[in-house]
Amino acid sequence: MPQRQHQLDLFSTDEETNSADVLSLFHPVVQYWFRSRFAGPTDPQIHGWPHIARGENTLIAAPTGSGKTLTAFLAVIDRLVREALTGQRSSRGVQVLYLSPLRALSNDMERNLEAPLAEIQEIAEEMGDSLPKIRVGLRTGDTPSHKRASLTRNPPEILVTTPESFYLLLTSEKGRESLRSVRTVIVDEIHALVRDKRGSHLALSLERLESLTDAPLQRIGLSATQKPIERVAHFLVGDRLVNDEPDCQIVDVGHRRDLDLAIETPPSELKAVCSHEQWAEVNHRIVELINSHRSTLIFVN
Repeated sequence: MPQRQHQLDLFSTDEETNSADVLSLFHPVVQYWFRSRFAGPTDPQIHGWPHIARGENTLIAAPTGSGKTLTAFLAVIDRLVREALTGQRSSRGVQVLYLSPLRALSNDMERNLEAPLAEIQEIAEEMGDSLPKIRVGLRTGDTPSHKRASLTRNPPEILVTTPESFYLLLTSEKGRESLRSVRTVIVDEIHALVRDKRGSHLALSLERLESLTDAPLQRIGLSATQKPIERVAHFLVGDRLVNDEPDCQIVDVGHRRDLDLAIETPPSELKAVCSHEQWAEVNHRIVELINSHRSTLIFVN
């Protein structure tokens, strides 16, 4: 087996893919959706999509907000769209398993997938294609028992869950049956799992899943913080090696972002306790910032 290139040099002038070429990997419906929502692919998308589309294990290290999660999901959604439109969707059951160490992140991910999938389905219909619905399911410790039973009885194509809920699925006969069809596993915030017993437990669960499925799993890891990155790749793929290196493509686009950083204070003089008038000034400035940007995150005590 030829040795894979395990580290992409993003500073090379002879890149194998550019932003125009990489979108041609996708079905026209998916291309149209992406172009209608984004100005263009980001670095992790340009360099990650070709590997994921080829079914390779892929570890992506990129800053927060650079589109890592969409890098993983759009390539596998494209695969589901193609199969659905051609009537080649494989056996009934979960196709994509998304694992997050944070329950809140899992809840957000379910919501963030529903809208794009609905939009892609609408675009397909406008183009004259009948696209069966690609469903997303969420299972965490907070999921009611009747909904958990429904997920195993009628599994979605994409299952969003936590390592612990994934383990519980593996302990039940119906749960295992719903997971036999999994082809792709996405491990988000992988750095938070690789360091402790929780990660060791997940590694065992992934191997149990591998033994259930008919074909080797495609494993995709995502995180902004990974060091040493080769160790994280080894954790992701286990003992699968190519020439003594992890059988995993590493896409590392760095951890630094260009920042426009500023500290702002109210125009009136600060005192020990903020007055109602000063809070009004703060709120007014926050509204100005919101109105002058497309996206705003506000963190408060």
